[in-house]
Amino acid sequence: MTIRQIGAEVAPRLDWPGLLRAMEDGHALPRAEVADTFLYRRADTLLSRAAWIDGLGQLVKTATIFPGNPALGRPTVNGTVTLFSDATGEPAAIVDFHLVTRWKTAGDSLLSASRLARRDARSILIVGAGTVAGSMIEAYRSLWPDAAVSVWNRSPEPARRLARAMGATVAPDLEPAVRAADIIATCTMATRPLIRGDWLSPGTHLDLIGAFRPDMREVDDTALTRARLFVDSRATTIHHIGELKDPIARGVIAEGDVIADFYDLGSGAFARTSDDEITIAKNGGGAHLDLMTAAWIASRA
Repeated sequence: MTIRQIGAEVAPRLDWPGLLRAMEDGHALPRAEVADTFLYRRADTLLSRAAWIDGLGQLVKTATIFPGNPALGRPTVNGTVTLFSDATGEPAAIVDFHLVTRWKTAGDSLLSASRLARRDARSILIVGAGTVAGSMIEAYRSLWPDAAVSVWNRSPEPARRLARAMGATVAPDLEPAVRAADIIATCTMATRPLIRGDWLSPGTHLDLIGAFRPDMREVDDTALTRARLFVDSRATTIHHIGELKDPIARGVIAEGDVIADFYDLGSGAFARTSDDEITIAKNGGGAHLDLMTAAWIASRA
């Protein structure tokens, strides 16, 4: 069996509506089996994720996250993605890691926003100025092309660079930017909350992307208690990521406060119910979403 090598040359054939359909279709298949392993060396992480969806195939994705790499001129996140045949289990494709990660990560939160953010949203705030932040601007604009986009980052110069590149503006102060935003995406490596719940205006939707370890938080307890809570997958977020694991352990929120995940899309539970409610969606980025994304990319290659 020939193993296909799929790289960035396929990128011109990819589009956000197509990815959203692929993710919706993937969640209509039998529930994925997923397994993660984490290894740590101080701030560095080695993360291996595997997924199996009957009818779609299997995938193994291994990622290294080294926060100190930008100082060396290297990407923070690196890794490999292998896609296996559903019929035989043979390796079917090696898909460019950064291509899969870019589309999966942004598509994950875009799917949440497509169901939870107000259709009349006019102000989008991106918190963070890395690679994911740029992808989120592009993804959001596919659904809200006329919305004004602003970028806040702890270090102003990366925010200025991203804003210039993406035709956005720089938010000099976080609190007023949060108060004014209809949609917020947090794309940081924060270990302590940046967003305070008291700053959130009625009707705001937040996509929480950055936290992936038990010691990471991007919003405070007040934000969680004020919002209706959603996740992409209960299996890869509630007991694994500090954003939810920590406040659940302290009794601030309960596991049952998570209303729905993407496997509830068909039932209609993953949805906004009023214009003034605050919604939060935690992006856990499970390997089943990598599998759906990689399989879709392979179908376009």
